[in-house]
Amino acid sequence: MNATSNPSNEDDMPSEIDFSGGVRGKFYHSGATFNLPVYLDTKVREYLTERAQAKGVPLNELVNELLKKDIELIEAGR
Repeated sequence: MNATSNPSNEDDMPSEIDFSGGVRGKFYHSGATFNLPVYLDTKVREYLTERAQAKGVPLNELVNELLKKDIELIEAGR
């Protein structure tokens, strides 16, 4: 019986996984930034995609431009 078939060992690593050749921190980079995905509603995405294509810019550039303008308005209202 292996570790994955026993419900009491649900959080344990299966014995067949061998990390003996692993290197801790191999892919760690201090100060690295992560770009998390943002999921738009279908209608919003479709609308913005059309506007971006009409302007000849990538979707992310248009969305960032719009959000920056919103931030400016919010900050101006404070």
